[in-house]
Amino acid sequence: MRIGVTMHATDLAMEVPELAREAEERGFHSLFVPEHTHIPVSRRTPAPTGTPELGEEYKRSPDPLVALAGAATLTERIRLGTGIALPAQHDPISWAKQIATLDRLSGGRVVLGIGYGWNHEEMENHGIDVRRRRARVRETMLAMQELWSKEVAEFHGEFVDFDASWQWPKPIQQPRPLTLIGGAAGAKLFDHVAEYADGWLPIGGAGMKEALERLRAACEVRGRDFASLELMPMGVLPDARKLAYYRELGVTEAVLRLPSAPRDQVLPALDDYARWLQH
Repeated sequence: MRIGVTMHATDLAMEVPELAREAEERGFHSLFVPEHTHIPVSRRTPAPTGTPELGEEYKRSPDPLVALAGAATLTERIRLGTGIALPAQHDPISWAKQIATLDRLSGGRVVLGIGYGWNHEEMENHGIDVRRRRARVRETMLAMQELWSKEVAEFHGEFVDFDASWQWPKPIQQPRPLTLIGGAAGAKLFDHVAEYADGWLPIGGAGMKEALERLRAACEVRGRDFASLELMPMGVLPDARKLAYYRELGVTEAVLRLPSAPRDQVLPALDDYARWLQH
């Protein structure tokens, strides 16, 4: 089982390129950073943490692709991930080019962790019908895969529609950069994993054992090899028992949570987590 790290990047925290370099030097397999284009002041949508107030870090998230592009120039091996990005909030034609460019710049190290989104106001500001966001994410991903993998691509759907087109560069990873869907276990999410993704990014690992049987069944329906999927619990606070449990379940990588903080607080946590690389 591999070990990666994630930090809620902000303009006040340790810079992502520097963190990527330090994590690579210690032997971590990946670094994930999240995305929010903006955060409406309204709290009509409750905080995902279950707390009355939304954490300050949510208001200050940098663009993950730009931050990871900076990380790519300072590193050689570490995988560079979005954890998680919000496809429904992007134009798929432009976003496909940006992701493909980052994959080439990084030598094929992009991990595209995506989600459907939780902040209704944020989505609505992008013109998204919240009730249809899962269908929109699906079409966005399928359309981008056409652009990434076909010499001449076209797509005609409910949310995405473009004529036969050329687009380069193509990502090094084919037919798509490694794509993982984040979120709670559910029939729709597991069907999407089996249809157009490469694995699951659960937040933490509660209930994973039972959920994996449902994911296996979804793969059978779609004719996918369950054993080929990446299983990456995200935001893990590690201990020996928890990591041993993940190994028993067949988890491929545990992504450990770093504090959203300056260098003098992040590096000690990174050094502490490095002990789990030897287990």
